Amino acid sequence: MENLVKVTFSLNGRQVEAEVLPTMTVLEMIRRNFRLTAAKEGCGKGECGACTVLLNGEPVNSCLKLAASLTVSDQIVTVEGLEKDATMQAIQHAFVSEGAVQCGFCIPGMTMTSYKLLQSNPDPDEHQIKQALSGNICRCTGYRKIEAAVKKASETRRNK
Repeated sequence: MENLVKVTFSLNGRQVEAEVLPTMTVLEMIRRNFRLTAAKEGCGKGECGACTVLLNGEPVNSCLKLAASLTVSDQIVTVEGLEKDATMQAIQHAFVSEGAVQCGFCIPGMTMTSYKLLQSNPDPDEHQIKQALSGNICRCTGYRKIEAAVKKASETRRNK
């Protein structure tokens, strides 16, 4: 049996500890150890973006990052950690109103990527939105409605 590794890091603004197998990914850890289930495993290879979380403010595929590599200074933010955030609320409302959600499997990753985009660029153009979302795959809606939702969320945030 493999030895467990103790990791300490910040999860959604709270310092936490977990004991993980050396081969466990951040995705597996946040789902199993902390019961945060918004991030999904789609491909398990970093190609679909369904598992996107913010690590130290940047979107990462949590299926590729080993939990044992986390340090005390690392900060992970999941969709659940942004539920009261005004930008995330604008994104979620826009996704619903624009009909950008069908099965919903990709939406946590899409919204986390959109969140980072709007935090760094409050008024992205169409090309910037497409570029930001390029690491996320949706198999249901296509991308036009998702792109429209991100644009609408940016307009909503600017008009407040």
